[in-house]
Amino acid sequence: MADKNDIPVVINGRIYNLSGYENREYLQDVANYMNSKIAECKAAEGFRRLNPEYQNILLAINIADDYFKIKGEKGKLSAQDDEKEKQIYDLRHEVIETQIKYESSMRLVEEYKEQVNALQRKIIQLEAEKTRQE
Repeated sequence: MADKNDIPVVINGRIYNLSGYENREYLQDVANYMNSKIAECKAAEGFRRLNPEYQNILLAINIADDYFKIKGEKGKLSAQDDEKEKQIYDLRHEVIETQIKYESSMRLVEEYKEQVNALQRKIIQLEAEKTRQE
């Protein structure tokens, strides 16, 4: 198991100690995300006039909104990935079928070549017999 990391971060002008099993860069990214969401909310008209409880709820709603949008996008990408996997499977199947048809055709070509050669030998043999009879 990975070591637990503790890292001091500044969120909304205050120092907090974040800890977790993720790497330090990830923990700092979380703090940076929080700061950007707080700044985004503070830039909204009327946010500062709300009491702190409503500010926190609005911040949580914005974070939840980001989460559900990303979750929805992940679902779409996953569906696209599944569709592409199906297309790849179908194409591989088609390539295999085409390869089998190609190999079968090549065997048929070889058989026809052998038949042509045999018929040419037969023609030569018959012409030789005809020449001897004359």
